[in-house]
Amino acid sequence: MAKYKCTICGHIYDEEKEKIRFEDLPENWVCPLCRVPKKFFKLIEETKEIVNDNEENLNKVKISNNNVAITRDNDKCINCGMCETICIKREDMKFGNESELCVNCGQCVQVCPVKSLTPKNELNMLLNAKKDGKILIAYTSPSTRVAFGDIFGLESGSFTQNKLVGFLKQLGFDYVLDTTFAADLTIMEEASEFVERIKNNGKIPMFTSCCPAWIKYAEQFYPEILDNISTCKSPIGMMGMVVQNYFTKVKNIEQKDIFTVAITPCTAKKYEINREEISGTDLVLTLYELEEYIHEKNIKYEEINEDTFGSILGEGSGAGVIFGNTGGVMEAALRTSYYLITGNNLEMNDISFNNVRGYNGLREATIKIEDLELKVAIIDGMSNAKKVLEEVKNGNSKYHYIEIMNCVGGCIGGGGQPKININKEDEIKKNRITNLYKRDDYQKIRCSHENPEIIKIYKDYLDSPLSKVSEELLHTHYIDRKKGDKY
Repeated sequence: MAKYKCTICGHIYDEEKEKIRFEDLPENWVCPLCRVPKKFFKLIEETKEIVNDNEENLNKVKISNNNVAITRDNDKCINCGMCETICIKREDMKFGNESELCVNCGQCVQVCPVKSLTPKNELNMLLNAKKDGKILIAYTSPSTRVAFGDIFGLESGSFTQNKLVGFLKQLGFDYVLDTTFAADLTIMEEASEFVERIKNNGKIPMFTSCCPAWIKYAEQFYPEILDNISTCKSPIGMMGMVVQNYFTKVKNIEQKDIFTVAITPCTAKKYEINREEISGTDLVLTLYELEEYIHEKNIKYEEINEDTFGSILGEGSGAGVIFGNTGGVMEAALRTSYYLITGNNLEMNDISFNNVRGYNGLREATIKIEDLELKVAIIDGMSNAKKVLEEVKNGNSKYHYIEIMNCVGGCIGGGGQPKININKEDEIKKNRITNLYKRDDYQKIRCSHENPEIIKIYKDYLDSPLSKVSEELLHTHYIDRKKGDKY
């Protein structure tokens, strides 16, 4: 049996481990890490080269013992090097003294072939809270509803929202809410912040702040640009505060009696809720963890009863739904920014900003709103962000508004999603993105500012975007972590 090395990223294809000869792989097969065709692989003929390659390329990503998001079972590790390669190529992470500056994104989890790397499993915390008689409240991220079906072998991207809600009810949750409501809330605050910066010569460009892995990356490697990042908490950060301070009052529940759980595609959310300045959510559970539980209990898809979100903090707008994929936050923000600038709603045939959609790492567009020409950029994958970040750091950026998502494809490609077949990665992610956009098309309400529940919460509780109470509950600050943070 032979071994072949990718000349681009260094990945090793080992015929003995894969059980398929390299020459028998289909012609459309690509490197599972850097996506180049077979022709970029070369046969490793000498033992000496294999040894050197192991020394140089097949090291493990270091996972600190106090990493709150990811764990490693060293007994399972086969030292294949895939975790380190994905970290270098996609996350632009450095190794050596900086190798423990993990951003908790979990991309190493997705490529680990033997489940040596996994999200930190914290389902026991939920079960203990249930035993203690807590009122269990779940809220689901937008992209979970197009990945939940993968656990049961459904066609990739299948929209399984009601089954997911039903499963969570069967798991014991008293209330199941939708984080797309908080995505709408994020847009109200972030679009208002962006328009205020534009009108009052504030810090431009403004970066989105929804992705905790991106935020931690900025804090560790680019603290010089922290003032450019929106002060808005992520949707989960906002949802936790709204549940604690608004939902409990509406439902006449004591805060001490509830246990709040965010159901996410994202391992980095486990880190986010441990930040001192982010509170309100007791636990993050990834779909990866729920998948393990479902397989352990042998739960069948057809045995799950469909259900719907609660009537308070229930479904959000179409704009909230598309938060789950790259470009979605930008598009949602532009829909509401248009309204805030002009005082008018977009016509239905203009509501989709197709020029910010895509799946190619870095996209840019010029959006005209009345006499304003806004230059925007959309980036997924941290390795694609470095040039833009350097330009902002040096004060010569041409953009007004920049969306950054750590994971390729956005949250639909999060490290906490069910493990995917990496040879079908593009197909799976594109299917997930397509079905989120289809849901947006299907929604009657497609702009955050038109969501009746958003209008109600501002009227009854928050007053207005960027109000004193909104600033207190829904906004945050960032920390220079350049000296390192071993979370």
